[in-house]
Amino acid sequence: MKVFVTGGTGFVGSHLVRHLLTRGHEVVCLVRPTSRLDNLQGLTVKLAYGDLRDLESLRLAIAGCDTVYHCAADYRLWCKDPDKMHAINLEGTRNALQAAFEGGVQRVVYTSTVGCLGLNPDGASANEMTPVNFDKLIGPYKRSKFLAEREAENWSGRGLPLVIVNPSTPVGDLDLKPTPTGKMIVDFLRGKMFGYVDTGMNLVDVRDVAVGHVLAAEKGKVGEKYILGHCNLTLKQIFDLLSNLTGIPSPTKQVPHWMAETYARLENFWSDKIVHREPSVPLEGAKLARHKMWFDASKAVNELGLPQNPIEEALGRAIKWFREHGYVTS
Repeated sequence: MKVFVTGGTGFVGSHLVRHLLTRGHEVVCLVRPTSRLDNLQGLTVKLAYGDLRDLESLRLAIAGCDTVYHCAADYRLWCKDPDKMHAINLEGTRNALQAAFEGGVQRVVYTSTVGCLGLNPDGASANEMTPVNFDKLIGPYKRSKFLAEREAENWSGRGLPLVIVNPSTPVGDLDLKPTPTGKMIVDFLRGKMFGYVDTGMNLVDVRDVAVGHVLAAEKGKVGEKYILGHCNLTLKQIFDLLSNLTGIPSPTKQVPHWMAETYARLENFWSDKIVHREPSVPLEGAKLARHKMWFDASKAVNELGLPQNPIEEALGRAIKWFREHGYVTS
């Protein structure tokens, strides 16, 4: 089978490409001329040069493909130009799905995020049906991805055989940029975590997320969405796991949310207006930390067979990969 992947150079996408290759598929990856190809080195894939904002390049790349995995997204908690993020995440999704529709593909898997889903006021794990209030979505990433998910639903309603997956917080190797969660792991390894806030997130092995994409293509119901997640952990529990794996002490001081947000506001102003660099603690991240991002992935486990490998193994691979690739010098 010939499959087309956007975002194949990224964290989730590169693991998806590897899993597709192990299953014997012919893989075509959309890449830009400026893309870092590190995560595709040594893999037998066809590179299709183009851009999500260029519909014609997508039409040409998708021609002859049976399945499309649209994984690409601009994922950052700090964004100097929200319009650019909007163009990639929303307009790019519209273009990718239009090209897939015109190309008559058999199945599309659209990679959304749990950030597009609602949260329960009582802190209970949310699922695919938990109501969401757009006005309460924090930051351009969540808002652009929410609108892109609605775009995917619209194309599904027009007859595109599409399934949506909502990964939670993937961890593991090949986190090239790194993602915000990967940066948190790197900062821990560098001894820069002096405290923690009362928050939490759902962690999942990035390799399980890759498998989940293929399972969604093979077993998912058209028009449905599936949370690809695993363990609900507090931030303190995550730091404790990292400590157990590395021997680096886990922070013991809990920082009030108001203090974390105040620091983030000051540091964001200094970084953006004075020294003109990306802040180390994005204000959006501090705001998001007020909520425990806990989710229930049982639908994907029961209907798709989503694997639930130990999160300690994924964290261990992340630690090893970051150390071996120079993100941590000591």
